[in-house]
Amino acid sequence: MKKDMQQVKTPILEEFASNLAIGDRVEITGIIFTGRDAALPKLVALIESGGLAEAGIDLQGAVIFHTAVSPAGVGPTSSNKFDIESTIPALSKAGVKIHLGKGQLRSKTIEALHKNNSVYAVIPPVTALLESRIIDRQVAAFPEEGMEALHWLVVKDFPCIVAAAHGRSLHED
Repeated sequence: MKKDMQQVKTPILEEFASNLAIGDRVEITGIIFTGRDAALPKLVALIESGGLAEAGIDLQGAVIFHTAVSPAGVGPTSSNKFDIESTIPALSKAGVKIHLGKGQLRSKTIEALHKNNSVYAVIPPVTALLESRIIDRQVAAFPEEGMEALHWLVVKDFPCIVAAAHGRSLHED
């Protein structure tokens, strides 16, 4: 039996993240960050240097979507690329509650999500649908990376499905 679509506004509360389960369908409304191969390692470096506050970035209860932002729209990139997946543990520890992307994560990454009460959710590659749910966008950091810069988006009813939570993965046998 399918569960109803859950509605959530950012920032994501710890309690909401704790109650998410594999297969849950969620629509996110509010501000989400975007980043991929170029921006996410730089964001981790900002965390490690203590520079998040100075950059005006608050990751407590945040959502990060693994994508670039272009005039054509947004669509998920593979979250299991090294430069993306390797950032998930540090970003989760820094407060990110939902990581959005596509692809199967390693068990080590799933355990890091669990340890930090964060989840990974997949988004089908439906660029036109996602673009229609973006209300506003702005470069948050690293403008030199062009469409791969860290952006923040204001979204309404952004759909996703939880794929890893509490030490388990949708991709397990």
